[in-house]
Amino acid sequence: MMPDIAPAPTSRLHPLSLLIALAIMLACTLYPPLMATPDGQADHLLASALFAAMSVAFVKGVGFVPRMWVWRGVFSGWSCLAALALAGWAKCLH
Repeated sequence: MMPDIAPAPTSRLHPLSLLIALAIMLACTLYPPLMATPDGQADHLLASALFAAMSVAFVKGVGFVPRMWVWRGVFSGWSCLAALALAGWAKCLH
């Protein structure tokens, strides 16, 4: 008789997070002036917020769940939303 073997844990994709990450990645790659001020200078606050949101969305989107609660908070949907809100606010400043 074969012993019971627990199945390996599987990751669960989060399609919305993955879609958000891909959209940010494509937008920033195909249209870099999106992250510039009206005078042509780089908007570092906007770029940082967009890249933070993209990173968090990719981590959540592929289904990775950190073990430590601190990293779970950092890579949560709420932190992605906060980074997107910061990006929107930074864009509205100009």
